[in-house]
Amino acid sequence: MSAAQSQTTLESKLEALQCHFTWDLDPSRSKLLRLRDKLEDIGTEEGNSWLGHIYNLRGFIQYDLGFKEDAQRLFSKAAEAFRQMRKADEGPWLVVNYGNLAWLHHHVGEQAESQAYLSKVDALINKYPSPSQDELHPEICAEKAWTLMKFSAEQKQLAADYFENAIRMQPGMVEWNTSHVLGLVGAFKHSETGLEADILEKMRLAKEQDPENLYLAVHYLEHCAKKGDRIEDEARELAIRVLRNPVSSYSGIKGLLRVYRHYVSIDEAIDLAVEALENHPDERYLKRCAALCYKWKILFFRDSRPKQSMINRAISLLKDVISLYPHSSLVKKIDLANIYAKSNYGQAQAEQIYNELLLSDLEPVDKQMIYNHYAKYLNFERQDRNGSVRYHMKAAAIPQQSYFRGNSIQALERIRDRGRNRMCREIEEFLANLQEP
Repeated sequence: MSAAQSQTTLESKLEALQCHFTWDLDPSRSKLLRLRDKLEDIGTEEGNSWLGHIYNLRGFIQYDLGFKEDAQRLFSKAAEAFRQMRKADEGPWLVVNYGNLAWLHHHVGEQAESQAYLSKVDALINKYPSPSQDELHPEICAEKAWTLMKFSAEQKQLAADYFENAIRMQPGMVEWNTSHVLGLVGAFKHSETGLEADILEKMRLAKEQDPENLYLAVHYLEHCAKKGDRIEDEARELAIRVLRNPVSSYSGIKGLLRVYRHYVSIDEAIDLAVEALENHPDERYLKRCAALCYKWKILFFRDSRPKQSMINRAISLLKDVISLYPHSSLVKKIDLANIYAKSNYGQAQAEQIYNELLLSDLEPVDKQMIYNHYAKYLNFERQDRNGSVRYHMKAAAIPQQSYFRGNSIQALERIRDRGRNRMCREIEEFLANLQEP
C-alpha cells in the first residue's frame, strides 16, 4: 500500500470512531472558553462518577483552543480517572478516550501512535461488544449523551435519546439515570408552569436512587416550590448539607441560592453565599455565586434602594470574578456596568464599560446580548427612549436566533403597540422588513 493510500485508510478509520472529534462539536471560541471554565468549576473531587468524562471533554476543548500538550495531559487523566472509578485497567468506557488520543496523535503528525490507539479501540470493541448489535455500546451512549448536554440546548433531546438507550441496555447505572433526568429538567429551565408531571415523578424516583446527589435534590426542591409546595424548612436543611460538601458547581450551591431568592428570602440567600465564601475565601466559583446574589438584590429587588456599602461590595466581588474568569466574563462585565449605574458615583464607569463592550470584536450572539442590555440601560437609567429603540433594533437586526434577539423584538413590538413613541412608524417599518434567521 502506498503512503497516500495508507494515510487515506487511517483517516477513514479515524472518521469512523466514536469520540469528541467525530461528534460534530463545533461551537464558537467564546463558547468553548465559557464551557472550559464551567468544567473547571465542577472540580476534580474523587468519587465524582463523571470525572473521566469531564477530563475527556476538557482535553477536547483544550485541543480546539490550540493547547495540544494540555489536551494530551487531560486525556491521560481521563483514562486514569476511569481506571480508578471502574476499578479496572480496561473496559468499554475507554473507547472514547482512546479515540480522542488516536485523533490527537494524528493531528500532531504521530501516525504510528495514532494507529496504535486505533488498534486499542478495535480490541476493546471486539472484547466488549454492545449488548444491542445495531446500537453503540451503552458506555459510549452515556458519554456522548453527557457531552451533548454540555454543548447546546438544541441537542438536549438527542442527548436524552442516547441516555435512554444506554439505560435500557445497561440498567443500574445510577449516575446515568440522574443525568438523564437532569437533562430533561434542563429543557424546562425557563418554564413558568414547572415540569410536566411525568418528569417530576422521574425526578423524585431519581432522587430516591441517588440520595447523596445534592445537585439533584436542589433541583427537585425548586420544582416542588414552583408547583406551590412550602419548602423553606427543607431548603434550610439542605443548605447545611451543601455547605459541608466540597466546593463544586455540582454541589448544588448555585441552585439553592436561586431557591432562596424566589421562595425563602433574598437576604438569606446573600447570607448563605457569604457563609460559603467565608469557609472557602479563595474559591472563584463561590465568589461568582456571592456576586450573583448581590446582583439579584441590587437590580431586581426594588422595594428599597440598596445601601452604597452593598453596591461597593458587589462591585468589588464582580471585579474579582472578572479577573478570575478573564475569558468568560462578558455577562459579569454587563452586571458590573448595571450595578455601577445604581451607585451614587458610578454613572461614568457604567457608560465606560458599555462603550468598551460596544466596541469589542464579538460574535453575533454576544453582540445581540450587549445591544439588548444597553438598550435597557438607556431606557431605565438614562431615560433615552429613542436611543433604547435604536439598540433594540441593532439586536434584532442580527439574523441569528437567540433569547436576546427575541427579547428585543418583543420590546419593539410593545413600543409599537402602545403608539406613544414618535419612532412608532419607523419601528413598524423595521419589524415588517426584519430578516428572519
